[in-house]
Amino acid sequence: MNKPAIEGGTPVRTNRISYGHQFIDEDDIKAVEAVLRSDFLTCGPEIDKLEKKLCDITGAKYAVLCANGTAALHIACLSAGVGEGDEVITTPITFAASANCALYCGAKPVFADINEETYNLDPDEAEKKVTSKTKAIIPVDYTGQAAELKRFRQIADKHNLVFIEDAAHSIGTVYDGKNVGSIADMTTFSFHPVKTVTGGEGGAVLTNNEEYYKKLLLFRAHGITRDPSMMERESDGPWYYEQVALSTNYRMTDMQAALINSQLNKLKRFSDRRKEIVSKYNEAFSKMPELFVQKEIPESDSTRHLYILRIKPEMLSIDRAKFFEAMSAEGIGCNVHYIPVYRHPYYEHLGYKKGLCPKAEKLYSEIMSIPLYPAMTDKDVDDVIEAVTKIVDYYRK
Repeated sequence: MNKPAIEGGTPVRTNRISYGHQFIDEDDIKAVEAVLRSDFLTCGPEIDKLEKKLCDITGAKYAVLCANGTAALHIACLSAGVGEGDEVITTPITFAASANCALYCGAKPVFADINEETYNLDPDEAEKKVTSKTKAIIPVDYTGQAAELKRFRQIADKHNLVFIEDAAHSIGTVYDGKNVGSIADMTTFSFHPVKTVTGGEGGAVLTNNEEYYKKLLLFRAHGITRDPSMMERESDGPWYYEQVALSTNYRMTDMQAALINSQLNKLKRFSDRRKEIVSKYNEAFSKMPELFVQKEIPESDSTRHLYILRIKPEMLSIDRAKFFEAMSAEGIGCNVHYIPVYRHPYYEHLGYKKGLCPKAEKLYSEIMSIPLYPAMTDKDVDDVIEAVTKIVDYYRK
């Protein structure tokens, strides 16, 4: 038997491969360089160009760029009217921003459990958490697979909730024939470096609702407007503006927008390559009963941001932590997405208790994210599969 490196064997790789990495080419560099040589570093033409391109790609009527995915969620909640005393339902298996956005507005995050096969927020569990205080529901397209958007639309309509789709993972995903970004009341994107397309940082909110659009523009920039329809006083002249709400500066720079514009030209290529890698992983890991392969709903043609390796501890003589260490010893970088949000100390201090979402907590104890990004070579993918196979074979009960 091929002994794992953690047990003294030879590692699969001597040069470490990361779980995620941006892809930057000469076109991207030239796009940013052109902005640096231009008259506008911010509030310039690249912003309008990118907002239009996002609408063209997704089918949404309006797009509002902002500083990052967290900012996108925050201004979406503000635009939805989320405030003191309200509740916002979301999943615990997500980055903290999906829940923090409610706290920023003075509202209470309410966590509902996940579907144990897809790992996405379970619509039935979410609906059980609806109360008279519920203002919005925020399902997350975890790993890039779309949540059950039709069902969440029904829940939102039935209970008069604002439906905000956290699509930080899922740009390029198509749900039931429609591009993610054009389905929910508001959809948020992230352009962090390990996402499918990047601007270094950056975010966006997409909507078909003009009222939300105007509010998103307002909350992106200090609550300040030059729109006469939103002002309270007569204008003093062409320079005039008013602060009519309280927000912060969440603007995106033109350098970031130019990079994302260039990256979006490669979206299909990125998406196709990610699908190829996911397919190869699924084929390999579905043959190992010691592993559970994430299920996908038929409506979601997913551009996957993450690939989740889930072990069945009862069939292995090691737990997730030891498996993680063993992968690292083989030269394969992994990560864990995510610690259930309410298990963080800050949330515990707010009164959230362990055991709130048992399926989410079990999932967390068994998963790790393995490398998935377009620049991976076939050899890289084979090395990841070889490392997983070696560890499973050695520690099989």
